[in-house]
Amino acid sequence: MLALLATLEECQAFLTDRANTETARLLSLAILELRMELHKVTDSELKALCDMIASDEPVQEQSTTRQLPPYLRLIK
Repeated sequence: MLALLATLEECQAFLTDRANTETARLLSLAILELRMELHKVTDSELKALCDMIASDEPVQEQSTTRQLPPYLRLIK
């Protein structure tokens, strides 16, 4: 799966270089799905991370923040 991920990222870079941004964006979704599968990230974990990033609130102490896996913790 890592080899597939590397190939997809190369294709995305190629498309971006050729100003084919819409196709590159679509490919980025496939890359995201594959990375989520590799790291066993659930849709709800991704949504929680996106909500934290979009909230503009300062990151609180870990004890009061929703518990996320270490690879999804927001570091500022």
